[in-house]
Amino acid sequence: MKFKFQLLISCLFLYHSMLAQDQATSLRVYEIFQSKCVSCHSNENPRAGLDLEGNGTTTIEKALDVYNKIVGVNPKNTTAKAKGYQYIRPGRVDKSFLFKKINQGLDQSMSLEEGEESPMPISGSLTNVEKELVRQWIVWGAPLEGTVVEEQILEDYYAGKGKASFPAEIPDAPDPSEGFQLKMGPFFMNPSGEQELFLKYQLDNESDIEVNRIEVDMSNFSHHFIIYDYGTPAEAVPEGLRYNQNHTNDVNFVASVAEPSDIRLPEKTAYFWGPKHVLDLNSHYINYSTDQIYQSEVYINVYTQATGTAVQEMRSNLLPNTNINIPNTGDIITQSSTLRIPAFLESIIPQQIFAWNIGAHTHKYGAGYKIWTLKEDGEKENLIYDGSCPGGVPDCIVPFFDYQHIPIRTFDEFLPLNLGNGIFHEAKYINDGPEPVAWGPTSKDEMMLFAIFYVTDTTGLNLNLTTATKEVDPIFNGVKIFPNPMTDYATILLPTDLGKVTFTLRDVMGRVLQTSTNNNNPYIRVERNNLPKGIYLFTLEDELGRMYSDKLLVH
Repeated sequence: MKFKFQLLISCLFLYHSMLAQDQATSLRVYEIFQSKCVSCHSNENPRAGLDLEGNGTTTIEKALDVYNKIVGVNPKNTTAKAKGYQYIRPGRVDKSFLFKKINQGLDQSMSLEEGEESPMPISGSLTNVEKELVRQWIVWGAPLEGTVVEEQILEDYYAGKGKASFPAEIPDAPDPSEGFQLKMGPFFMNPSGEQELFLKYQLDNESDIEVNRIEVDMSNFSHHFIIYDYGTPAEAVPEGLRYNQNHTNDVNFVASVAEPSDIRLPEKTAYFWGPKHVLDLNSHYINYSTDQIYQSEVYINVYTQATGTAVQEMRSNLLPNTNINIPNTGDIITQSSTLRIPAFLESIIPQQIFAWNIGAHTHKYGAGYKIWTLKEDGEKENLIYDGSCPGGVPDCIVPFFDYQHIPIRTFDEFLPLNLGNGIFHEAKYINDGPEPVAWGPTSKDEMMLFAIFYVTDTTGLNLNLTTATKEVDPIFNGVKIFPNPMTDYATILLPTDLGKVTFTLRDVMGRVLQTSTNNNNPYIRVERNNLPKGIYLFTLEDELGRMYSDKLLVH
């Protein structure tokens, strides 16, 4: 009881501190409920068991009481509860029953369904600005403190001073038997504004699914849209839209597009996503209008197939060169980088892969992008991608580089790539702007990266290719690590006749984090120390130089 009292005092202190500077959006939402909803949802008459008046001696105390009754709380309505709704689910308007009740046409995708009863308020409705303010509060994670959007922006937008990403109709969702739809936004930008935002998004799948198609719909004001994949539930990542990337070793790349795209994976391949899978959505919008507010949205249709249909898992990676510096001389500046998978990572990231497609990315100063395979001695071998040519196919007659529509090259028969030899990528830039630029996230910065989609084995795909496999030296037979994933420490059991072994732990970028020698002991103890959650790679090397590698998960 003492703990709860202290927690309440702390919340009230934070609330009062914040109000001294500006009015919190959560308090504005409470005021809207008081003006439009409290006649049916008061202390004395809490219709459907919902009290939106709140208890307390001050407005702040009452608002805090209502906040605790609706945010993250299951509704009384059995139909909504069975669908996993909450009165207000931070970051998820589609799962917020209270917004669905007050929506009344603002969001075309959120009509009340059978069993969800009548809309709120029973007589009349909230204005579009009021409804949008509630929606924005939820989209940004329903925070107790702070202002998530300036109300004047919403006033101007709904007064006719705005543009919408989808002014007519929103994109149709897949039939439930074929897949489901995700939505990011809306979020609003002032004239000539720019925003890059992230959104953690947990799926509703109760079992494993195979994803064979991803359709992304966004407006031509979008600079890019990226889907990432968390390897863990990402509990430390806040709900709702956020500015910080908040990515660690356990985040994988799924797909990236610079314009509306329909990504259809090759037959018998798929992304394999586990139950309650967690994605991270990344949207970068630029408001090219100089006098209108812009409402930014992205719709993502995810299509699935029967589990077991795919015989190979589709994988994807973003491969950047962040060490770029482009002076504003107006001259052609060339930046390049070599990507190689060392032998000690072979069991984690194969040196032999089979590329399905490759696409590049720069910002506005980009003037070209090419990718070569390398020979064993590091010399260039084959030019496999040219961003100045249609479809990324090299040797076109009239090359032209459009940084906003850089092509993706698809290899119908998959392209064998030896990452042990390496890949060389080169970008050209012409900076005629006011100052030098380097790597950065906004359109005023620059980037150099390419995305690659691939499989590690082509068995069952009916291609004229064979895979290369790597055999583990028999001397390491019997190596075991447990627990894996580990929390505080893990133990690596070694074969009794292995002798002295050197242990090395690296992150996925190859940086050495720990090293030790077993001194002929039959085991090696790995301490977590300050390692953050994620995927790590370790190697064992005996005195003859023979090596074994595997991965270690830290939870």
